[in-house]
Amino acid sequence: MVTPTKIEEARRAYIESLTETMAMYGLSPSMGRLYGTMFFHEDPMTLDEMMDLTGMSKTSMSTGVRALSALKLVHKKWQKGVRKDLYEAEHDQVRSFIEFFCVMWDKEIELNARALSRAEENLNGLLDDPEITPEEVTNIEMDLNRLAKAKLYYTWLRNLVKTFESGEIFDHVPVPEYLDK
Repeated sequence: MVTPTKIEEARRAYIESLTETMAMYGLSPSMGRLYGTMFFHEDPMTLDEMMDLTGMSKTSMSTGVRALSALKLVHKKWQKGVRKDLYEAEHDQVRSFIEFFCVMWDKEIELNARALSRAEENLNGLLDDPEITPEEVTNIEMDLNRLAKAKLYYTWLRNLVKTFESGEIFDHVPVPEYLDK
């Protein structure tokens, strides 16, 4: 008979890999371990159950679950007769990928769109300064050109997000049948 400890050891390699992968995208190692632990758990879990399995504090659990929920990697579940909040990992890795990256790209677009607008406004305002030199005008115009190209990039990125969210991406990069079930 295979012991639960041996099963956990076998899972550990993938959990650590998920931890490293999430760290590459700016998530904490504890969030990666939490997601990996939940990934292998079939039933929804309470924060107390997660705490027992990971050894993390309840505060860390709560923070991690909120962050993973915001990225749509973890979902809150309801179960009749259970008073505590239950959570489960998204097991569909294609869906996880799409939701994670769309959330991250949307944040990038929103953050940089505001900054681009402010920078453009400030640079255009400088062009009205009566003391501006021809060299400064040239530098400002070059900067405005760079910002215009950056805006085109964010328009492209917005279209990419829409392609993922609509599922149109699968017309170009189909999901293998074994993942589509």
